[in-house]
Parts: sequence; C-alpha cells; structure tokens
Amino acid sequence: MSTKPSFINELALPAIAAPMFLISGPKLVTECCKNGIVGTFPALNQRTSEGFEEWLIEIKTELDKFEKETGKKPAPFGVNLIVHPTNPRLEADIKLCVKHKVPIIITSLGAVSMVVDAIHSYGGLVFHDIIKKRHAEKAQEAGVDGLILVAAGAGGHAGTINPMTLVAEVKKFFHKTIILSGCISTGRDIASALQMGADLAYMGTRFINTDESKASDEYKKMIIDAGANDVVYTASISGVHANFLGASLKAAGITEEDLKKDTKIDFGKELDTEAKAWKTIWSAGQGSAMIDNSVPVAELISDLKAEFKSAIENQIMVLEKYPK
Repeated sequence: MSTKPSFINELALPAIAAPMFLISGPKLVTECCKNGIVGTFPALNQRTSEGFEEWLIEIKTELDKFEKETGKKPAPFGVNLIVHPTNPRLEADIKLCVKHKVPIIITSLGAVSMVVDAIHSYGGLVFHDIIKKRHAEKAQEAGVDGLILVAAGAGGHAGTINPMTLVAEVKKFFHKTIILSGCISTGRDIASALQMGADLAYMGTRFINTDESKASDEYKKMIIDAGANDVVYTASISGVHANFLGASLKAAGITEEDLKKDTKIDFGKELDTEAKAWKTIWSAGQGSAMIDNSVPVAELISDLKAEFKSAIENQIMVLEKYPK
C-alpha cells in the first residue's frame, strides 16, 4: 500500500509554492493551483482569524469556479500554521481549517499530534517543516504525512545541512512523503530534487518574483540583482534563523552587531512588530542567484515544466551512455 498521497500523480509538475510571510495571498495560491502545482499561504498573512476565513472562502470559491468552467481539477491548496506556544491564534485557525477542510496543512515550529489528529479527522494531510534529523523524528512520532526538508540556502526560516545529506538521512527512517526545500529555482532543480529522493520540490523565492505575489517591485528587483553571497543567515530578526537579502538589512540600518543579537520568539506580542520588520527586511534564499525576471505564475510554471522535461530527458540520455 502506497504511503504517498494520490494528488502527487495528478500535478502538472511535482512542486509546491511555499507559504511566504506577507508575500503569499489568494491570487498567488489560486494561480498556482490552476496551473497544476500546490499553492499555499501562511494563516498569519491575514491579521485576524476572521480575515483568514475570508481568504479560505475566496480561494475555495475561485478554485470551484475554475473547475466548473474548465472541467479541469485544480491542484490542492495548503495553509501554513505556526505551531508555537506564543501563537495566540493557533486554536482558532485550526478550527477554521477543519471547518473548511483545507486539503494540506503545513506546520512549522512544532509537530503536535493533537494538530495532526484534527486535520486527519476530515482527511486532510499534514506536512511538517524540519531542518534536522531530530525534528524529523519528533514529527514522525506525531503522525505527520510528510516532511518538508528545509536545507541550506532556503529562503525564510532555513537550515544549514546539505540537501543530499538531509534527504538521505531522513529517508533511512521516514517512508512517507519527502518534500525538499532550498535553492530550487528552475525545472532542472526540481528534477534534481527528485533524483536525490524527494517526492516534491518546495519553491519559495522563485515565486516572490511573480505578478501575483504581494512583493513590491523594489523587493523583486533586489532579488534579481542578488547573488548567493548577498543572502545573510541570521536569527536576529524574528528569533528563528532565516535567510535575508543583505541589501535590505543594510537599507534598514541593521549592523553587524545587530545580527549577532538574540531575539526571543513571540508570535503573539511581537506579531505586528515582526510584520512591520519583514515589510522592509526582505527574505530570500540563495536561489535568488538564478532569478533574472518577474513573470506571471502561468508563464513561470510553463517555463519550469519545459526545463523539468528537458532535464529528465537529458538524464535518460546519460543513462543510455552507461549500459549494464
């Protein structure tokens, strides 16, 4: 019996557009789903649970309309929940996810069986962010359906382990869905993720530079101009290590000394403060080095599909050069 969800085989491309703080909204989510990949957003991108529910209704309505008009089944969408004791909205937002039967829940900063059980009650799937083996083991104990392996160089809250090692280490004991995150910007990168043993690729930074994202033009230009060395890894902004564009840190007056300071995580008291900070201090992964444009989601996914197909075909050609 397969431990992998059936929707994977129905996607146009084995990819998930990652939930990005202040960047992902209904428009980005629905365009991804319409074009055959999973679209997601953080619940906290809406400042209240009431607003969060409005977004859920908007997304479901738009995807239902798309299916009725085209006869095509859109990819499922997902919501990112911060499972941390300081998130005052967690309980209310979980209830809304259950009420609206959100297909995929992405949990961060805590794998809790109670949350998993709530989502499983209606047939939903839970994928959990991890950056190391210990986190993966705890998530497996909680009963999650998949793990998002956030490897070195990923945008937002990222880890420091090489993706090849991280995938291999986790696959030794976890046999459900593996999703790989970190510097995935092209269709060739998606093919490489599958070659390493992942089931799906997780792409964040590449979808910042789309017409449907909520990022400003200045933010998108900074990504286009950035190289891998222009990305700074620090925990001083939100209390959790994350990658940010160095130019945005400099523009905000953040010094080298500031980057060494410890910041306490508090998603209740500090939520508005963090949101204000991330509006001018912009996150991105090292994959920004491969981004040189900003295009509509449909065009981006079309390009990714062509690159992915070409990469797979090249792998087949290489295999043919090395017969048994």
